[in-house]
Amino acid sequence: MHYKSCSPVPASGRCSVDPNVRAAMGKRYFCDYCDRSFQDNLHNRKKHLNGLQHLKAKKLWYDMFRDAAAILLDEQNKRPCRKFLLTGQCDFGSNCRFSHMSEQDLQELSIQVEEERRAREWPLDVTELPEGRLEDWLEKRAKRLSSAPSSRLPPFLSCTGASDPMICRVCLMRL
Repeated sequence: MHYKSCSPVPASGRCSVDPNVRAAMGKRYFCDYCDRSFQDNLHNRKKHLNGLQHLKAKKLWYDMFRDAAAILLDEQNKRPCRKFLLTGQCDFGSNCRFSHMSEQDLQELSIQVEEERRAREWPLDVTELPEGRLEDWLEKRAKRLSSAPSSRLPPFLSCTGASDPMICRVCLMRL
């Protein structure tokens, strides 16, 4: 939602609306949910924001971002819509307070929720694991550790072949 102002004419750089008309119009309020604008004053804004059309449009907008678990919870708490079950249509559409999902739809949604939950708990798929065995990895690790210097210093600080093991030949500092 934002304010809409008159756009300047490119050639003159001035507003194309007469200044007397523009002063009478005042600012215009544009509702992004409803894709419409109206004169901005307290009465009009309250009337619009509390209107059924705005509330429906706002609900539809936010429903696009709901996750499957929230949808499943809402649909399980609703009773089935009789008119939708009998005719396959409902005059209220997505604003109906009853559920338009069949038992099969609810089962599919619950499977989707379970799969999403499993994916969050274990994000790494087994097919993505590198090939090889644990024994191979342990063997490589043992070789690497056995070839490393026996000092307790990290490899980047250890000096091999120094006459005094307490003096680093690279940085000439006493360790």
